[in-house]
Amino acid sequence: MDYLAHLPAELLARAARIRLAAFDVDGTLTDGRLWYSESGHETKVFHVHDGLGLKRLQANGVHVAIISARISHPVALRAEELDITHVYQGQGNKRDCLEQIIEALNLQPEEAAFVGDDLPDIPAMRIAGLSVAVANAHPWVAEQAHWQTRLAGGQGAVREVCDLILHAQGKTLAEQEHWR
Repeated sequence: MDYLAHLPAELLARAARIRLAAFDVDGTLTDGRLWYSESGHETKVFHVHDGLGLKRLQANGVHVAIISARISHPVALRAEELDITHVYQGQGNKRDCLEQIIEALNLQPEEAAFVGDDLPDIPAMRIAGLSVAVANAHPWVAEQAHWQTRLAGGQGAVREVCDLILHAQGKTLAEQEHWR
């Protein structure tokens, strides 16, 4: 995590204010591929590092939300496993959804982060205090981001965002001691 020590001060200041981190699913929490069994059931692959990062955010007082345009039972299962209560699927307008979550939590837009990879994520990214594109995001999405991860969606990119937020908030040293 040495790369976190050399990030721009403006980015760290944005990340330090985050009290809500919202994530797209396909291409962000997953690698973006859609898998269907012969019987038509959808499966998804989630990275365990991302899951621990999301748990760490929650343990440190940051709300976590999932906002997806698609509806998927595997997403609901993964969210339940990670104790994520803010799960919004079938959202055609991610910006409106993010605004509603911000309002419900009595937050300001600058206290919210949004992480995505493709065009439907841009409107939500534009209102977030911290917008992040995963490494393999569409170029137009990357142009809108305050920061872009080194890792691809579904390959640990979400963990990088979690690490950034916790680092900026000065919470990583205490966590390092916990895990030693």
